[in-house]
Amino acid sequence: MSKRAVLEVIALGVEDAVAAQAGGADRLELVTDMAADGLTPSARTVAGVRDAVGIPVRVMLRLADGFAAGDVERLVTVAGEMREAGAEEFVLGFLAADGDVDLSAVEGVVAALGDCRWTFHRAIDRAADRDALRKQLADLPGLDTYLTAGSPAGVDDGLPTLLAEAGRRGEPGYEQQLLVGGGLRLDHVPRLLAAGIDGFHIGGAARPEGWEGPVSTEAVAEWRRVLDAA
Repeated sequence: MSKRAVLEVIALGVEDAVAAQAGGADRLELVTDMAADGLTPSARTVAGVRDAVGIPVRVMLRLADGFAAGDVERLVTVAGEMREAGAEEFVLGFLAADGDVDLSAVEGVVAALGDCRWTFHRAIDRAADRDALRKQLADLPGLDTYLTAGSPAGVDDGLPTLLAEAGRRGEPGYEQQLLVGGGLRLDHVPRLLAAGIDGFHIGGAARPEGWEGPVSTEAVAEWRRVLDAA
């Protein structure tokens, strides 16, 4: 029996987290301020969500809109605060102005995470060279996932890239799980699954009322049904 696909849902707080778990989410990405594409939540929110659900929670480490790291010392401090609040998994990703990975910033933050597992997020979709980025990060401890749409414009544009990268799974720099998100729709799922992609990340798709409304258990459950049926 094949391993079931991972369904990760963006949560902004306890209500979202509980609804997503009830709908069949395997994991949460916990953020605040989606107007800035997701920033680090408060330690209080992290602690509340950890108490409310039994599924893994990946906490965003990002202090401002964009993909620059900004104040790395502050990021390291915040990472420590998140760990004290119960965070055990994280999401991060920083680029330099030229589009290369900001390796020193990533390494500095990862060093503060100990043995925690983490996702490199959609900064990869803005990178000057995706392949080079993957190879530069290949040996960093804890990196087990890339969240990507294959393109800055979303999955519609990025599908060829996603399928090509899925075909390289296991090569140096390509051992991590592909977690597809960013304009992801249910009609994309069959082709992605057929290519061996087993990670799916939804935000707006879990919120029929938009970002001002909560996560819908029913919407998450529909994704769970489609993934499991395939």
